[in-house]
Amino acid sequence: MKNLFSRFANDESGATAIEYGLIAALIAVVIIGALRLLGNELDSTFEAVSTAIGGAGD
Repeated sequence: MKNLFSRFANDESGATAIEYGLIAALIAVVIIGALRLLGNELDSTFEAVSTAIGGAGD
């Protein structure tokens, strides 16, 4: 029983999996934030191009 508890206490594979999960979540949050910022700028850019193209035919 003591050996089983000792192996359980020294096993760090679960902690490693949790750390990788937290890193993946942090990366996802950064990507979502960047896309939201760039999305607004891209919307403005496409709106300007659409206006320029629409005015070119007049």
